[in-house]
Amino acid sequence: MKRLLTLLLCLPLLGLAQQTINGSITHGGLQRDYILYVPATYSAGTAVPLVFNFHGYTSNASQQIWYGSFTEIADTAGFIVIHPEGTLDNSGNTHFNVGWGGSTVDDIGFTSALIDSISAEYSIDQNRVYSTGMSNGGYFSYHLACNLSVKIAAIASVTGAMSQYTQAICNPSHPTPVMEIHGTADLTVPFNDIISGLGYWRNYNNCNPIADTTIIPDLVLGDWSTVEHIVFDNGDNGVTTDLFKVINGEHTWPGSNFTIGVTNYDINASVEIWKFFSRYDINGLISPTEINNITTSKSPKLIKIVDVLGRIAIPKPNTPLFYIYDNGRVEKKITIH
Repeated sequence: MKRLLTLLLCLPLLGLAQQTINGSITHGGLQRDYILYVPATYSAGTAVPLVFNFHGYTSNASQQIWYGSFTEIADTAGFIVIHPEGTLDNSGNTHFNVGWGGSTVDDIGFTSALIDSISAEYSIDQNRVYSTGMSNGGYFSYHLACNLSVKIAAIASVTGAMSQYTQAICNPSHPTPVMEIHGTADLTVPFNDIISGLGYWRNYNNCNPIADTTIIPDLVLGDWSTVEHIVFDNGDNGVTTDLFKVINGEHTWPGSNFTIGVTNYDINASVEIWKFFSRYDINGLISPTEINNITTSKSPKLIKIVDVLGRIAIPKPNTPLFYIYDNGRVEKKITIH
């Protein structure tokens, strides 16, 4: 394995600074490259999460760093981000092999080896390894959830989908939190292509068959799109199957400044993905209390609703109350204007 340090910002008196590292390993007779981002908060000996961020078809790791960036989030949350580089398929395009044909590259084995390689040099929490990606990188994240489940805690796909081939061979070993972020006007990966894959995980995770839908406030009128957050809740081990439905959104990464086409700015995909990942490890919900009570909690607690001025809202007579259970989930949702 070789590594080339491409960026090191020195901050006096604050110890190590963030590092962007170009590295490679040899797997399957091929040199496989990647770009690693290590936040300044990293301290050897303290285990941190690892997030894979896979690029799309014909793209590359450098573009994905800019297109779907997690670096600023990693600086605050303290996780390491790795951006693998795909290989060329039979058409000469960079890709990750999800069984479409035209490729025999073992990207599952490469990812597994990469986890082991990074873990040998950094303190990685083996229960908190996550995968996300754009388009082909999203397809591949689903592929990892099916074929490398023993090492992947949760996945998120942006403009990708779970292919019929992946569904046919899927063999996960644990309930897996899954999030999809997808535009209804995506012409590259049509919105309807995601439905069966989300259905697979809703069923496998034993989630509620009826979704809880929240309308995201349309704060940015000039992006010509809106968002609905659709959640199939109460899965085994507390996992959920989530969809951010970007109405009129195209084949783009919400919140990114480096996109072409209708891009939503009411949400930031990278922020939503990390919020989702941060709730889970490979065993499900991270909080031991939530895990222990997920199937037994019957006693709800009333939530206090407080406005921006600090005033406590008083429910009107004969109107539903809003409760929170021990598993951390809200029984009812409201939108305050």
